Amino acid sequence: MPIDVQLNDLLKEAMRAKDSRTADCIRMIKTKHMERRTAAGFKGPLDDALWLDVITAYQKQLRKSREEYTAIGARGADAVAQIDFEIGFCAQFLPKAASDDETRAIVREAVVRLGVSDSKAAGRVVGEIMKANKGKLDPAAVKRIVDEELAPAKA
Repeated sequence: MPIDVQLNDLLKEAMRAKDSRTADCIRMIKTKHMERRTAAGFKGPLDDALWLDVITAYQKQLRKSREEYTAIGARGADAVAQIDFEIGFCAQFLPKAASDDETRAIVREAVVRLGVSDSKAAGRVVGEIMKANKGKLDPAAVKRIVDEELAPAKA
């Protein structure tokens, strides 16, 4: 079932159940999608890939906001609860990220394929991996593992 149909069904259910947290989250995702597709210069299909891209970007924004609200302590506690809910809601639509072992195997394969042995090329390796595995890997984990794999070259 396409993501937009799923979101519409969930929105209807949330409105019937008077679940404002879920309804607000879905409305925000739909707003972000509308902003993306009506942006100047947008060319592309309105498919699930666009929805996944929008949801991924929104979840990333939520994670950043969560860090900021957590930093202000008790004043941000109410917002953190809502943000955690929305992060979890978004996760149901996104593919499960690869484990550290799977990510390490992908990194090792890319390092060998690109013939990289110098830590100065870590950015190039991370870029190639993220481009080839869009949405499947956590960028922070990829960067950490690339740094670990190329660290012996520094010594």
